[in-house]
Amino acid sequence: MTGIRLHAPRPGWAVDADVVVIGSGVAGLTVALRCAAAGAKVTVVTKARLDDGSTRWAQGGIAAALGEGDTPEQHLDDTLVAGAGLCSEEAVRTLVTEGPDAVRRLIATGATFDTDADTGEILLTREGGHHRRRIAHAGGDATGAEISRALVQAVRDAGIETVENALVLDLLKDPEGRAAGVSLHVMGEGRHDGVGAVRAKAVVLATGGMGQVFSATTNPAVSTGDGVALALRAGAEVSDLEFVQFHPTVLWLGPDAEGQQPLVSEAVRGEGAHLVDADGHRFMVGAHELAELAPRDIVAKGIMRRMQETGTEHMYLDGRHFGAEMWASRFPTILAACRAHGIDPVTEPIPVAPAAHYASGGVRTDLHGRSTIDGLYACGEVACTGVHGANRLASNSLLEGLVFAERIAADIAATAPGALPHWDARTAAAESPATFLVAPSARLEIQRIMTAGAGVLRSADSLKQAAARLERIDTEVSAQDEPGTEAWETTNLLLVARVLVAAALRREETRGCHWREDRPDRDDSGWGRHLLVTLRPDRTLAVSTTETAAFPPVSPLVTPAAPRRTP
Repeated sequence: MTGIRLHAPRPGWAVDADVVVIGSGVAGLTVALRCAAAGAKVTVVTKARLDDGSTRWAQGGIAAALGEGDTPEQHLDDTLVAGAGLCSEEAVRTLVTEGPDAVRRLIATGATFDTDADTGEILLTREGGHHRRRIAHAGGDATGAEISRALVQAVRDAGIETVENALVLDLLKDPEGRAAGVSLHVMGEGRHDGVGAVRAKAVVLATGGMGQVFSATTNPAVSTGDGVALALRAGAEVSDLEFVQFHPTVLWLGPDAEGQQPLVSEAVRGEGAHLVDADGHRFMVGAHELAELAPRDIVAKGIMRRMQETGTEHMYLDGRHFGAEMWASRFPTILAACRAHGIDPVTEPIPVAPAAHYASGGVRTDLHGRSTIDGLYACGEVACTGVHGANRLASNSLLEGLVFAERIAADIAATAPGALPHWDARTAAAESPATFLVAPSARLEIQRIMTAGAGVLRSADSLKQAAARLERIDTEVSAQDEPGTEAWETTNLLLVARVLVAAALRREETRGCHWREDRPDRDDSGWGRHLLVTLRPDRTLAVSTTETAAFPPVSPLVTPAAPRRTP
């Protein structure tokens, strides 16, 4: 199975598939549909209901060079600038050249985007970092919900097997070390209950992000870093976890607000809303050529600086000049969320502050979504393809999920089918002695440690304090604690928190969405490369660096080794 695994009961049931997909967002469902269309038997495992992932919360849209005069080359340029020198140009070129057709295939699957009433052309807007209007949207500000609806319906129509309300636990391996399926726990609903297993020749992680590692986030409650933690325990390599994007404009609900917070889409600024302080001063004008539409890391830093200068806890987003009709037609979801919290953006500015939003890093993959473990793939937010570099360009995430999901499906289809591994999932739990668990009571402490020490503003001191406090929690893990969903999620959160802090402490510069107050400058001479992290059998972290900004080729079955050259 794995060298390290979660403490859990032995699997009491098992099902077989050619491909098991973990996650039901745009990435996971696209993989499932493409694999099923190629004749594979697919099982989709999802933590809640099929439409409860992060995709449905995406407001702004999906970026692609669809408009007149726009080109993939221009999209590439904007992506590389936002990525602050750490994008893989080959990965970005793949994204922007294959993206437009991938969006058209999404439309053919059933997704409906907003169109011009006269011409029927797809309406496009701008967001931060884009020099052209290239963001397709649906329902005004409900793009993710529409994409999720269309893909869920297509999966159901295709008769693809789904296992809902199921938390994935660990990767299963065959005797040669290949991925052979996953163990999982079905939470009291559906055809199966309790801990079981799905045996499969290919495992695709599409589990989304890890925003719940911070106190306040735009991510749903299911985003607890499960995929990254599973991959680490299995021995896979992860990269760039220090680059967590904090969305600049999240509805500010008070200093003690925790959990999922309402997002105020970047598209609001794309349509002309202004960031202002309490005196109405547009502080981003003059700070960057694109002002409020600068890349997200720059806007988030601009907001934080102005908060520090004025001694306030938030700034404002002013869209009063839109008028009631535009708010209701273009941004109905945001309008309703604001009014639900006693704020009317038609008549007053919206209080906003940055909150954890998107993980640019994750399980390291090649251009076909292959991880460093043979048979284990990753796509969407859980993956690190090299597309986002140090800072994701707005609305590239849905596109990345589409493009690389299709590439994974093509790679799986090109692989010789072979037989299912000869391996008994129900007795495998006894094969891996290094079991451990974190008590659920530590979850809130982990989130507060991360918010205080590894949030928007970081320093060596804050990160060292966070590392020490996380280490104390880690020393208290036990194989005897009662297993269950809350304990498994907390264990995953602790692991991804430790990796994030270790990487942020190692990267002694400010780049993209990694902002070190004590190292305020970007350092291309020493840090124009990636940090790679693996988990050793004794649960310590092995941190190494690449030689350049390019990823090394993926070598399957990587085992933790001595770090490569470090600064």
